[in-house]
Amino acid sequence: MNCDVCQENDATVYLTQIVKGKMQKVNLCEECAKQKGVTDPTGFALADALLGIDSDEKTNVSADTLKCESCGFSHAEFKKTGRFGCSQCYTVFGFGLESLVKAMHKGTLHLGKVPSRYQITKKYNDQITELKDRLRTAIEEENFEEAAKLRDEIKLAEADYIESNESELK
Repeated sequence: MNCDVCQENDATVYLTQIVKGKMQKVNLCEECAKQKGVTDPTGFALADALLGIDSDEKTNVSADTLKCESCGFSHAEFKKTGRFGCSQCYTVFGFGLESLVKAMHKGTLHLGKVPSRYQITKKYNDQITELKDRLRTAIEEENFEEAAKLRDEIKLAEADYIESNESELK
């Protein structure tokens, strides 16, 4: 496969970037990669560039000498694998990590996924809690007709919830 820039030499550096859901691939020869500033394709140099941790001028600590006290994971291992060894590594190698995460992902806040079963449970719990609050208010105001209606609604909502869980388990 030829280099996408010079169209002459064989490509040896392959870059893939995803922007707004679209994948862009660039194939470069060594010479074009050096001209474009991609000098260490095997050593996770992108992390170094984004983190700015070739050497930290504020602390005069070389990034390569950093080591996690908890698991012994070194910066060199992080460069090699692109992963941390334990949760404490985030503290040790954390400076500039936010910019790396921002560059690699859409943001720095992870919301995760909510299982559909939980969403159903939360919906029923919220509904029943709201009905019980209204029931309590009706009883305090001695509005017993409204309280009876709310009691019946609570029983129906609880029965619906139990029925939906039983059908899901089958």
